[in-house]
Amino acid sequence: MEIKKNSVAMIQYQLRNEAGELLEDAYENDPVALLQGQGNVIRGLDRALLGHSAGDEFEVSVPPEDAYGLRQDDQIQRVSKKYFANAKKLRPGMQTSLRTENGTRLVTVVKVGGKVIDVDTNHPLAGQGLSFKVRITEVRDATPQELSHRHAHADGHDHH
Repeated sequence: MEIKKNSVAMIQYQLRNEAGELLEDAYENDPVALLQGQGNVIRGLDRALLGHSAGDEFEVSVPPEDAYGLRQDDQIQRVSKKYFANAKKLRPGMQTSLRTENGTRLVTVVKVGGKVIDVDTNHPLAGQGLSFKVRITEVRDATPQELSHRHAHADGHDHH
């Protein structure tokens, strides 16, 4: 069976940045379940999976615009320290979570002041091309529950 929209692919992978540094290594781990075409993985990898079948192994390079996007210089925001759980421990360059109206967001600390913290809200990998080494271990049709939840379950059963 080939991977198509709304199928579930079980994959193992390695992720490297443009410099070739290993960022994630899940190549020998239990496979990760992905529901194709539902935005659960970066666009470039999602597209690269299409048409592949169980047993396929391949490598794909994903440009920044199909990964976490281009860096946007206007994404620096000044935020009151009261919105950070660990404000006293934060230093420039550190990543932390910021509570927002839309949930928690990962940000990078740029500057720490007396009452405010300047943060970069770009994704830490924004502006970087990424390379994936992928092994597909299984492809199956998504269950109705997976389609309604818009994500895959490792064994095809609902665990919510």
